[in-house]
Amino acid sequence: MHDFAKHAPAGTDWAALRRDFPILDQQVHGQPLVYLDSAASSQRPRAVIDAISHYYEHDHSNVHRGIHELSNRATTAYEAARVRTAAFLNARTPNEIVFTKGTTESINLVATSWGSQHVKAGDTILLTELEHHANIIPWQLLAARTGAKLVYIPVLGDSGVLDLSRLDELLTPAVKIFSLVHISNTMGTINPVAELCARARALGVMTLVDAAQSAGHLPLDVQSLGCDFLVFSGHKILGPTGTGVLYGREEVFATMPPYQGGGEMIVRVDWQESKFKPAPHGFEAGTPHVAGAVGLHAAMDYLDNVGRQNIFDHDRDLAAYAYTRLSELGGIRLFGPGTDRAGLVSFTMDDVHAHDIVTMADQHGVALRGGHHCNQPLHRKLGVPSSARASFYFYNTRDEVDTLIEVVEKIRAFFNR
Repeated sequence: MHDFAKHAPAGTDWAALRRDFPILDQQVHGQPLVYLDSAASSQRPRAVIDAISHYYEHDHSNVHRGIHELSNRATTAYEAARVRTAAFLNARTPNEIVFTKGTTESINLVATSWGSQHVKAGDTILLTELEHHANIIPWQLLAARTGAKLVYIPVLGDSGVLDLSRLDELLTPAVKIFSLVHISNTMGTINPVAELCARARALGVMTLVDAAQSAGHLPLDVQSLGCDFLVFSGHKILGPTGTGVLYGREEVFATMPPYQGGGEMIVRVDWQESKFKPAPHGFEAGTPHVAGAVGLHAAMDYLDNVGRQNIFDHDRDLAAYAYTRLSELGGIRLFGPGTDRAGLVSFTMDDVHAHDIVTMADQHGVALRGGHHCNQPLHRKLGVPSSARASFYFYNTRDEVDTLIEVVEKIRAFFNR
């Protein structure tokens, strides 16, 4: 029916890579699991699971403050993960990498620490209508504290493309920070972040890139992107939950006060005042998620062994195939670009709620995501309360897309009977 095979990335044994993920080898409700929810949280390969187990079995201790052997091992592993992350993003120095709980905490850290120093009444914070709640609410809170205002670059309807004809009007020297998503978790839109960061930098505007949906799928080079901050979550790139990264330019971090106070982030504490360490440790109060950093390190090694450009080509091929197959079905509304989309597809069915789609798909072993995907304002603009989303990773196959289409046809037949 469709000749997608010639577009598939060659030279990689995708089936062998899939076997690295033990969770995928199971049945759900008597059917083989088809996991199409990696945009919410990816699965973990054996290499990541084993790295975490090895740490707990052999090296676990608290970091930095100990002198004994286990503490030294844990400290070495933790800081090695920071060095690895800097290489993963091509940061200039590991001092530009702060470990957090995830994308959400990373953005909150910037909005609270950097924002408290640099944003005041009358200033503008520029976002886009594609943003996840994690890249809206922290800025709303900052605006409420300071009297700044929020402005959004609009989306051109179901296409999911930003209306960049409005950029000169909206991106002005009055903007203090432009915070934008790299890949939309609902629309699959890939924003031209390097171009947009360059436009902002020319005006002296700070930039933050939300790379939650791109860090595990695309090669990222923060120096080429030219952003001031970049954030992502470990659990979306094969790593553990509760791990995240905040990249920030070293000279920018130097202007920011601590986000939280406690142990580890101090140089000296007196009864009335304290002196704090510089970044990154000055932003990492308390005992860190050492095992999480170890797992994140293993995840980044795994991804780069496969090749993130290779992964992106594979995911994009699956999404194009799914988009085409779904578009041939009647009563389906698709969201996001028809071409050049990332590895996910969101859709609705006439007179069928997204939760019903996901519930029925689950009975056939197909794991989808249904709801507003933490994009309530965007869904409201599109005139729908929710959508169903299939998101792909390199462990997914065209056969699984075919299964998705079969299940959607069964759901449509059930509701149209």
